[in-house]
Order: sequence, then C-alpha cells, then structure tokens
Amino acid sequence: MSQPPVQCPLCHETGGLLIVQTPKWRLIRAEDANFPAFYRLVWQAHVAEFSDLGVAERAACMAAVTVVEQTLRAALAPTKINLASLGNVVPHLHWHVIARFDWDSHFPNPVWGAPLRQLDGPAEQWLALPLSELDQRLREALRQHEASAR
Repeated sequence: MSQPPVQCPLCHETGGLLIVQTPKWRLIRAEDANFPAFYRLVWQAHVAEFSDLGVAERAACMAAVTVVEQTLRAALAPTKINLASLGNVVPHLHWHVIARFDWDSHFPNPVWGAPLRQLDGPAEQWLALPLSELDQRLREALRQHEASAR
C-alpha cells in the first residue's frame, strides 16, 4: 500500500455527504442535483486499483457495494443501477453506485454524458422517498451487513 498523495481529495476530505463509515470503507452521497441517488463507496486506505486489495478486502468491498445496490433497488425500483470504478481524475479506489431512471436528464446516456432532457423541477422530487429516508435505509442495511460479517 502506497502513501497517499498530498493532493488526493479522498484521503483528505470525506468526498460528499457521509452516510456511514467503517474502518475499511465509507459510503457517501454525491451531492449532484441531477442524480440524487448517486452514492460512492470509498476505500479508506489509499489504493488506486481494486487489485491492490487482498482477497478478503476485495470481498468486503464488493459485499458493501452489493448491499448499496440492493438497498437502492428495493427502495427506489430504478430502471437500472450503474456501477463504476473509474478513478481517472481521483486515483483513489471508490465505486460509484448510481440509481438511474428512465426519467432522469441523461438516461440512457451515462451520467457523465450529454443530457437528453430537462426535468420539470428538481430530480429529487421524482424519487419514491425523501433522500433522508433513503440515506437512513442505506445506513441501517450496511450496519446490519457489517454486524453479520463479524
């Protein structure tokens, strides 16, 4: 494991609204008005690639990503879940877990692509439940997952 670069924002900042944190990872909600159900699972230690993790760490990381995906699917019934680990701009291991809907401004384009439509009002109003409740469901699901993993 390498030392974090001085400029690595995910080593020095939370990276968004903190939902839950463990010694291995943290879940944050990206504050993006176009994509309100946009979460990132950030690995706590500075590593750039998924393969930098050991077998047990990779399993723990993907298990947490899976819980996030399952919770978003159960709570929001999205058209699709997007999973991505890019790190081209911020080379610190993190997984994007994004609930996508056929009504969102970019669908079916990627969230980083060109918008295809304008929404009538904020995207958050189109979700099946308020973000505070969604955050709480994710927090509880991940806490239960962590407790059962011990």
